[in-house]
Amino acid sequence: MPSGAIRRRIILASVVGTTIEFYDFYVYAAAAVAVFPFLFFPHNDDPTVSLLASFATFGLAFAARPLGSVLFGHFGDRIGRKATLVASLLTMGIATFIIGLLPTYATAGIAAPALLALMRFGQGLGLGGEWSGAALLSTETAREGKRAWAAMWPQLGAPLGFIFANGLFLILTSTLGYSPGDTVGAFMAWGWRIPFLLSIVMVVVGLYARFSLEETPVFTKALAEGQRETVPLAAVFRTSLKPLVLGTVVMMSCYTLFFLITTWVLSYGIGSAETGMGLSIPYMEFLELQMVSIFLFLAFIPVAATLADRYGRRSILIGVSLLMVGFAFSFNTLLGGPHANKFTVLVFLCVGMAIMGLVFGPMSAVLPEMFPTSVRYTGSGIAYNASSILGAAIAPFIATWLLANHGVQAVGWYLLVVTLLSLAAVVMMKETRDADMSAI
Repeated sequence: MPSGAIRRRIILASVVGTTIEFYDFYVYAAAAVAVFPFLFFPHNDDPTVSLLASFATFGLAFAARPLGSVLFGHFGDRIGRKATLVASLLTMGIATFIIGLLPTYATAGIAAPALLALMRFGQGLGLGGEWSGAALLSTETAREGKRAWAAMWPQLGAPLGFIFANGLFLILTSTLGYSPGDTVGAFMAWGWRIPFLLSIVMVVVGLYARFSLEETPVFTKALAEGQRETVPLAAVFRTSLKPLVLGTVVMMSCYTLFFLITTWVLSYGIGSAETGMGLSIPYMEFLELQMVSIFLFLAFIPVAATLADRYGRRSILIGVSLLMVGFAFSFNTLLGGPHANKFTVLVFLCVGMAIMGLVFGPMSAVLPEMFPTSVRYTGSGIAYNASSILGAAIAPFIATWLLANHGVQAVGWYLLVVTLLSLAAVVMMKETRDADMSAI
């Protein structure tokens, strides 16, 4: 097994790489609410239409992610984890950088949203290969009995990327000035491009960390024993269809929760209270609330990993799913227009982020443990990213429609239904805490 020094390099490469990938993803998410509806889509008398159009391109990346998991999973299961992780990072970083250079609708017309959609697709393609590779790098080099803890490190990239992305947006909007709908201020004129352009610097750092890695011993052993599939995609459907379906459904509630308490709630928080589509909280103040809550997401990931190693994956996920069921009943209490305020919104965000940390923490151990080495990159990647379509891509869109037609508590009922589906899948899955990664 790897030495302590090698494991530290793996931890660094995992955390840095996934932080960059999620930073790129969240930068787009923030801009999808505050920037793109005004600069990349034709003016419409109903602002909800532009917001929904922006959310549609936001969701496009989730459609690309399963394709990315197939593409990068093929090479990850054929030639190795290291080279594939480098390629996925480059794909994501270049697409994000180009978004910072795109012309807006005012200068390029319909070509602007078309190019934006293309680059968003590229982002999804890269992230589709990133997460499963980082998770495998960690799980396949973990010490006995500490696999969830080892797999926890790439999970930290999600809250860290969110902190960097939203923190930078907060700084820029505070210094350059921003108000919803303003298209002539410094931030909307050029400042929004900075977070996208800066991603290229972070990519260089990530590449440096990943080029120093070695291949995992589990994959090396599988190659030595001739356990390599010619077409991993066909093999995963032939040999691992049940874990593929279960893994996809297990992840659905996690994704739905996260994109409700980040992307959708941002649009609701800063939306107009007069129209019933928001709470009229100033954009910068809402970002500050999100920045406070995200630290709970960060803090509860290692808590969940520790509990998963001690009590097993299924027990933790069942318990957290029940917490999520209770949270689904709180939407009207904490976000309902007549009695909602910044304090109740902060409580909503903090509780949601704490639950998110608990459900997200064990996932990078759970999904890889469900698949054999020869199709592990492909299988875990497809499950993770197919659930992103079912649980995340459509979540802001559905939530916005539910809010407009049935009120804010309807969004909570939507979360409830998805959570019950995931809970059923968790009950059906096998406990994998003590499984040998080379023998699965």
